[in-house]
Amino acid sequence: MKTLFSFVCFLILATGLFPTISTADVKRVHIIPVNKTVENGLLSFLNRSIEDAENDGADLIILDIDTPGGAVDAASEIAKSLTSTPIPTAAFVDKKALSAGAYIALNADQIYMTPGSTMGSAAVIDQQGNAAGKKAQSYWLSAMKSAAEQNNRNPKYAEAMANTKMVIPELNLKGNELLTLTPKQAEQVGYSEGTVKNLDNLLSVLGYEDAKLTYAKMSVSEQIARFLTHPLVVPILLSIGALGIVIELFTPSFGIAGSIGVASLLLFFYGHMVAGLAGMEALVLFIAGIILLLLEIVVPGGVLGLLGLGAIILSFFMSTDNNVEMGISLVIAIVVALGGAFVMMKFFKRKLTPFKKMVLNDSLNTESGYVSNQNRYELIGKQGKTTTPLRPSGTVLIDEEYVDVVTEGGYLDKDVLVNIIKVEGSRVVVRKLTEPLKKEDLN
Repeated sequence: MKTLFSFVCFLILATGLFPTISTADVKRVHIIPVNKTVENGLLSFLNRSIEDAENDGADLIILDIDTPGGAVDAASEIAKSLTSTPIPTAAFVDKKALSAGAYIALNADQIYMTPGSTMGSAAVIDQQGNAAGKKAQSYWLSAMKSAAEQNNRNPKYAEAMANTKMVIPELNLKGNELLTLTPKQAEQVGYSEGTVKNLDNLLSVLGYEDAKLTYAKMSVSEQIARFLTHPLVVPILLSIGALGIVIELFTPSFGIAGSIGVASLLLFFYGHMVAGLAGMEALVLFIAGIILLLLEIVVPGGVLGLLGLGAIILSFFMSTDNNVEMGISLVIAIVVALGGAFVMMKFFKRKLTPFKKMVLNDSLNTESGYVSNQNRYELIGKQGKTTTPLRPSGTVLIDEEYVDVVTEGGYLDKDVLVNIIKVEGSRVVVRKLTEPLKKEDLN
């Protein structure tokens, strides 16, 4: 009995002490994937993941990098998030960290690479794949060098990743290509703390082999937003939206084209709102612009239409942090919309439906039964005498009826014999009688 009592007391003490000891020493590591194209959707995901790591009290953040690069503006914002977090960061370059990916890696506290991986080749290009302007290149070179310097790395290698004019003999870089480092070269120049086989190997090297691992995963909405905010997808969405609305203007009722156009524009705003680039105010401004355009159809004048168009354009710029890319996307969308309007009018012979109610299409002509004044066709061929001088208009007496007439252009005196040669509504044309009247003169 005494032995049983002692055993129970031991269990009570053990359960009170052991949890405190075990939980106090548990380290936490958050692993965040950085893959595919670097764009604003990835930026939103990384910001959320870093915030989760901070709330969880993580001891280390590992960026699992495998990317060909992407948008400079998104990479710059990601770098700010990495340098502002109090949690130590390590870049794990698995396969490749090129262009914007190299810049992100350089902003981590430590860099590790796997065998066969590469890092570098960070030239800045525009949406057409051409080299960016001097201003953009100068900014990017400064950003690359600054990222290297903040972690005590030689900035000349970062500059060589973005500048083809750099010559580095020890790496056999002759000045006609961008620097791309192998794992061995990266260790040689101090751009890598070591080469590891895999993520488990990295955790072991860093002393976190027994840590609690948290793998950041994109939600479905974040995956959709990442796709919708891709630099190549944005102009496509805007073009489909503009083209759908333009086609709808040529049809008598709202149908498939308009639905697709509106859905495309709503997807644009949805993706940018989830990515944190657009707020509700941008969507409200867009809707207000549409309402103003509809009011312009009812209350024409141009002012409401211009205000509506301005509101719509402004809403797009409020939904981005890169005005140049948005401007290019809008130009593409406008060109596509104008092309669609041309095709509808040229080949399908369509007219803008909303303006049909504003334009009087009925013709008040004789063929339709309308008579604006009496036509005196019975006067053609008759003869008369001028009762007043015709200069070139005047009065002629025909069958005891005074008729207002005009000459073909010349002047005639009073008491001159004339022929009626043409009647156009109230206009009766006469010619001086000098010879017998010919049939071809009668109209």
